[in-house]
Amino acid sequence: MLLELNTVEVKYAEVILVLKGVSLEVPEASIVALLGANGAGKTTTLKAISGLLKAEEGQVTRGYINFGGERIDTMNPADIVKRGIVQCMEGRRVFEHLTVEENLRAGAHTLVGNRGYLSQRLGLIYDYFPRLRDLRNNTSGYLSGGEQQMLVIGRALMTHPKLMLLDEPSLGLSPLLVKEIFGILWNIWQTEKTSILLVEQNVRVALSIASHGYVMENGKIVIDASVEKLLNNADVKEFYLGLSEVGTRKHFTEAKHYARRKRWLT
Repeated sequence: MLLELNTVEVKYAEVILVLKGVSLEVPEASIVALLGANGAGKTTTLKAISGLLKAEEGQVTRGYINFGGERIDTMNPADIVKRGIVQCMEGRRVFEHLTVEENLRAGAHTLVGNRGYLSQRLGLIYDYFPRLRDLRNNTSGYLSGGEQQMLVIGRALMTHPKLMLLDEPSLGLSPLLVKEIFGILWNIWQTEKTSILLVEQNVRVALSIASHGYVMENGKIVIDASVEKLLNNADVKEFYLGLSEVGTRKHFTEAKHYARRKRWLT
């Protein structure tokens, strides 16, 4: 198993319990979706894996996180990155004053002294994202939202990571751009077999590329199933896909939120 979280609890400021015994797995060369509403604990889960909790007074207080058979929840973020984990944070965080190519080169900071491989990776990223090649000398702060999202993903891929943590890549993008970016992610996975843990509120698009999924609510994993089972789960259909029991889409004026209890709460 490439990544394993075992009964992980996370607290902020030593008192606010956010994750309440989260266990999940990401096999090698797989795409796994982590689904749930705002505030469920999805982003905290990613930060626990990448070691970014300490910057926000958070810490893993129980359980453990293994990556490639090695415990990483006690490591600092730099050492975790060197082991092959990279996180694309929510909000398309680019170095706005740098050009596109300078942003991409910044993502390859661990490849110091290996110019040949850096150039090879740069060319590969431009193959995945031809638009970035056309914009390589443009200042990143002036790119569109979709172009910035492509840049963030491209920068994360520069070191050929073993695991990429993607946090809400579709946020704020048009349906056409979402389809384009997720198509590129699928192509990247097929070509490089980079494992992906995908946090996404757009359940439909997340399940279109994932093979397995977890549903998180109130800091707990409440469903752990294959994509096929998730798509046939009545609760997932109603509360995340907006479908009734018979499979018809509900209009928002007809939807009665939590009209019945979710089966995992009974």
